[in-house]
Amino acid sequence: MSADFSHLCSAIVEQSFGKVVQAVANCLFSATTRSLSQIVSTTKLSRKEVALALAVLVKFRLVDFAGTKLNPFQAEYALRREDVLCLLRYPRYVHLVQTKYGNVGASIAEVLINSGSDTATGVLVKCLTDGENKSESAESYRNTFLQMITDHYIIKRPELLLTDEQDESIPKFESNECDFYRHPNIDLLLLAKIRKGEASLEEANDNSMVWNLNYDRFHQDFRDAIMVDAIERKLGEHAAECFRYILKIMYHTTDPWQRKLSNQITFVEIKQTIEKKSNNLDLMKYLDQYISLLTDDSLGFLRRVGDMGGGLYVVDMEHAFESLAFVCVESVITERFGSKAARIFRVIRNKKYIEQEDLQKEAMIPSKEAKSLAYNLFQEQFIHVKIIKKPGGGSNGPAKSFYLFQVKEKDTVRMLLDASYKSLYNTIERSNFEKKEHKGLIEKSQRLDSIVETMKERGESDDYIAEIVETFTPPECEILNKVKNRIKTLSKAELTLDDSIFLLQMYQHHCTTLPTGIRKFK
Repeated sequence: MSADFSHLCSAIVEQSFGKVVQAVANCLFSATTRSLSQIVSTTKLSRKEVALALAVLVKFRLVDFAGTKLNPFQAEYALRREDVLCLLRYPRYVHLVQTKYGNVGASIAEVLINSGSDTATGVLVKCLTDGENKSESAESYRNTFLQMITDHYIIKRPELLLTDEQDESIPKFESNECDFYRHPNIDLLLLAKIRKGEASLEEANDNSMVWNLNYDRFHQDFRDAIMVDAIERKLGEHAAECFRYILKIMYHTTDPWQRKLSNQITFVEIKQTIEKKSNNLDLMKYLDQYISLLTDDSLGFLRRVGDMGGGLYVVDMEHAFESLAFVCVESVITERFGSKAARIFRVIRNKKYIEQEDLQKEAMIPSKEAKSLAYNLFQEQFIHVKIIKKPGGGSNGPAKSFYLFQVKEKDTVRMLLDASYKSLYNTIERSNFEKKEHKGLIEKSQRLDSIVETMKERGESDDYIAEIVETFTPPECEILNKVKNRIKTLSKAELTLDDSIFLLQMYQHHCTTLPTGIRKFK
C-alpha cells in the first residue's frame, strides 16, 4: 500500500472516529498484524484507550483479530485497509437503499451505519424510537429489514461460539456461508414491550445474530451502474436496458465478483427474460439487433462465443473495465496536457511499442511538439521507455540501441490511483481546514438559524425576527457564503474523486490478479 493511501485512510478514520482511533489505525496500517501490547507501546496510549479504539474498529468491521501461531491465547489485530474507503461512501449507500426501499430502508441503513453492527431487534427499536418515520409500523420496518437481507444488502456477521474455555482464550466465531442471509426471528410483541420499557433487548430471540451492511453488494450495484450508464451514453436507452437484463441473468449462474468472464448466457434466455419482465416493445422487436450492437461495440462488454441456443454470449468484465479505465486515463491526460497528448497516448497504447520518429507520423503532430508532449507523458509516468540493444560492438563498432515508447497499463492505472488518493486526501484536509478556520462564524450562523426557527414557531413578528437576523453583519454574511461555496465545491470534488477511485479499483479487480479486498468478509 502506498504512502498516499495511508495518509488518506488516516484522514478518513480521524474524520469518522477521532484522534485516538486514528492513532491505533495508523499503528495497524504500518504492519500486517500487531498485538495489544505492541499497539500500546507504539502509540503511547493507555491500555484502556487502545482496547476501546479496537472495539470500535472491530464493531465497524475495520479490524480482524485471531490468535497467533506461537500463542493461540494472544490476539493479533489486522486492519482491513480497503474497507476504510467505504466510510466515505456511506451517503451513497443510504441513497441507493432509499431509491429501492424508500424512507424505511434509508432509516435502517442509517442506523446500521451509525452503530457499525447490531442485532435486528436493536436496529428496529432505534428506527422506531429515534427515526424520522415514526408513523411507519413495526411490521413495515421488519418486512423491509428482511427484504434487505434477502437482497443481500444486509449480511450476518459470524456468530460467537460459546465454549467452556471462553474466558481464557480468544473468542471464536462460526462462519457458515449458508447462514449469511438466514432471516432472524423478530418478535413484534416483544418489540412493542421493549419500546414501552416493559422488556429489555437481552430477552430478544435474535441476540446471537449481529448484522451489518454488505459493502460488496452495494459495490456490485455501483459497478453495474457504471457499465449500464456507459452503454446508455454510447448506444442509447434500449441497448442499456437490454444489458441490464443480461446482467440480471448472469448473476443466476455466475459469481458476481468473478474476475474475467461470466458464464455463458444463451439468446433464448435473454429473450424469455425480456418478454416476461420488460414493457419495451421496441426492445422485444429488435432484440437481436441490439445484442449485435452490444457485441460489435468497441467497449467489448458483451462477446459472442458460440451458436447454440440462438447464440452463446459472455459478459467480458476484463475488456469492459480495461476500456472504461483507459477512457478515464485519457480524460486526465486531456485535462492536463491537451488533446494532442491524449492522441499520442492512444497511438502508443495501440501500437504496443513505437519509436519517436514513427510516433510523430502516426499521431500526425509536428516533430518538436510530439517530442515535448511525449517527454511530458514520460515524466509523469503515463508512458515508459523500453531500451532494446542490438548485438554488436568490438571491431564492428558500438552496439546500437533502440528506444521504444510503451504503455505499461497496470503501472499507469496504479500511478493514477495513487494520484487520486493524494488528491482526495488534500481535498479532505482542505475542507477540514476551512471548517476549523471559520468555526466561530459557522457556529454563530447555526445558532442564529435555530433562534430564528424557534421565534417563528412562537409566532414572533417579522420585524423582530429581521432585527435578530441583522445581528449577522453583511461582511460576515459574505465571508460565510464564500466558505460554504468552497466547502460545497470540495464535497463535489470528493464525490468525483471517489467515483474515479472506484472505477480504477474495478480495473484492478477484473484486469489484474492483485488482491482488492473484495469478499474478504467471507
